[in-house]
Amino acid sequence: MSTDYQRAREALGAQLRELRLAVPGGRLTGTELAGRHGWNKSKVSRLENGRQTPTPDDLRKWAEATGRPEAYDELLARLRGFESHIRSWRRQLASGHKPVQDTHLAAHTDASVFRGWESSVIYGILQTPDYARSIFTRYAELQRSPRDTEEAVRSRMKRQEALYDSSKRFHLLLWEAALHALVCPPSVLAAQLDRLAAAVGLDTVRLGIIPLSASLKIPPATAFWIYDDHQVIVENWHAELWIDEESSVDTYLRTWRTLQESAVYGVDAQDLIHAARRALNPRQG
Repeated sequence: MSTDYQRAREALGAQLRELRLAVPGGRLTGTELAGRHGWNKSKVSRLENGRQTPTPDDLRKWAEATGRPEAYDELLARLRGFESHIRSWRRQLASGHKPVQDTHLAAHTDASVFRGWESSVIYGILQTPDYARSIFTRYAELQRSPRDTEEAVRSRMKRQEALYDSSKRFHLLLWEAALHALVCPPSVLAAQLDRLAAAVGLDTVRLGIIPLSASLKIPPATAFWIYDDHQVIVENWHAELWIDEESSVDTYLRTWRTLQESAVYGVDAQDLIHAARRALNPRQG
């Protein structure tokens, strides 16, 4: 869990404790509060100490029980503020993949310099429609989310217009394993590799590839994006983390720069892409 998220949760817990201890007409104990709502007696302690995230209903009941129903709106605003840092896939994908793609489209519009690390698939901003279609289909199956594949593909393709915006720069790192991962039919991957090779020639893109044979200072772990060196987006299996705490962003910047030391560029990167392309037999697809 990101540090800024946890600190915000603890701050909200402290505010809940203050409300409970300042109940008009006398102190309200945690046991009494839990009993009123049928909660486990430890729930009040977990909420007040930032060990559990309250739901909006929890906040409403808390405000009412402490005689401060007018405090609910402020409590809810604080919850919404830090909850946005951890965006669960269950919540984000409730209406399908397109809304998520639209959110990233807006973030791309507002930023100018992008640094990225990807270890297992081709970057969304460099994907072909068929490759993107395969990715969305597989993730919809995993997350059991609504199928809006074609709408999501169109939104992802819209994001790629940023590649031709001279005011933007994309500094991208890719592990060679992503060139070989058959997350789609071989024929689709072949076309995707052709597209990737062409992207190396764009003046807005600097693509570095870390060979499988490269010496690594750190493991090639979780993928992430850094926007304007001020915000990081990390994808995990359960959620996206949107991180803006300065010390955490600095950690990801150091991670990106450390990984970059093992990357190859230009002709050497093209050679890795072409080797992966030759290894495919499109007739299998």
